Amino acid sequence: MAATQVGRGTVTGGEDRRAQYRSVREQTLSLCASLQIEDYGLQAMPEVSPVRWHLAHTTWYFETFVLRVFDSAYRSPHPAYEQLFNSYYNGVGDPYPRPQRGWLSRPTTAEVLDYRAHVDAAVDRLLQSPVRDADLLQRLVLGLHHEQQHQELILTDLKYNFSHNPLFPEYAPCPSAEVATAVPDQHFRTFPAGCHEIGHGGSDFSFDNERPRHQVYLEAWQIADRPVTNREYKAFIADGGYRRPELWLADGWTECQAAGWEAPLYWVRRDRADLYYTLAGLREVEPDAPVCHVSYYEADAYARWAGARLPLEAEWEVAASQLPVDGNFVESGRLQPAPARPGIGPRQYFGDTWEWTASPYQPYPGYRPFEAELGEYNGKFMCNQMVLRGGSCVTPAGHVRPSYRNFFYPRDRWQFSGIRLASGPAPE
Repeated sequence: MAATQVGRGTVTGGEDRRAQYRSVREQTLSLCASLQIEDYGLQAMPEVSPVRWHLAHTTWYFETFVLRVFDSAYRSPHPAYEQLFNSYYNGVGDPYPRPQRGWLSRPTTAEVLDYRAHVDAAVDRLLQSPVRDADLLQRLVLGLHHEQQHQELILTDLKYNFSHNPLFPEYAPCPSAEVATAVPDQHFRTFPAGCHEIGHGGSDFSFDNERPRHQVYLEAWQIADRPVTNREYKAFIADGGYRRPELWLADGWTECQAAGWEAPLYWVRRDRADLYYTLAGLREVEPDAPVCHVSYYEADAYARWAGARLPLEAEWEVAASQLPVDGNFVESGRLQPAPARPGIGPRQYFGDTWEWTASPYQPYPGYRPFEAELGEYNGKFMCNQMVLRGGSCVTPAGHVRPSYRNFFYPRDRWQFSGIRLASGPAPE
């Protein structure tokens, strides 16, 4: 059987598979080490979830899609968990409403942690024997990648929840920054017109929405060698970017006016200083760090103001596929975008910020969802959302690939989302 990639490791044998499971599950708990009990139940808007729910839902996945299918002797600690911690899988039950997850004071955090331990012990027993069932292996590996997605969501959601507290709580201290150096001017790389292959190929893991690998024709284009910085975005603000309707899509202008946007999410003006809220508390805006927490609408308006556009996801993938997948991920402990390192050439495609593309989230030609109830994982969301690429400073290292497709609604801002410019066709 071919090895199945999970993070930076591979799952090839029974003991390795058990170790990989334990490692991913323990990493989720490690993200909670600095939390107080009061932090676990916060939900400041319907689109985010309490930490306690993330811990329970990722456990519900293994209970529902692994243990209930492959362990006839398994028994859940509570029958109501089947509904309470179901996110959106209508094919396996009636999910508890997402906007009401913060209403639940019970089960307690201690009971949720017991639930995790109960399921982990059952999965460990299941994996003691060599796993020869391809369906079990697929469900297990998908569950580990699913858990890594929720590791990222724990941090993005917690940041939003904490940001509504006037105390601006510190989740974790930020490591000492490197000596600041001026970020080089932005340059554009040129790519010729022609047919290109995009999408995931091979036998290693990918989500269903990354497949199949296929050809696309692209006109000549240019793409920036680094993301847009806070300094550059502040020039857009100073030039009245949030007050000029000619720069905005109609839906974006309506959203901007209704929500009163004047700057990226988490920016605060205090004592004539530009500050922003980070997971390390309130900090001065770093001029040369990539701007983040902007919506698709803001990214598109900025690109138009700059005389450019956002890249198509195929353009982004072709440019990124030539580069190593390394960058500022969650393991750095920074938990905030960092300024680009000195030098020339393409930088920061991976880590730091997810980058908005101009492509709607749609299926690739020949797309096939995961089989059975897992078919609800991605395909049902292929409407009214835009694609982002590259991962962020709170994404686990090794979780992303050039073909990885993230997706959010164009108004969403709480994700670590930023901007890379494109233009084209390329000038002669």
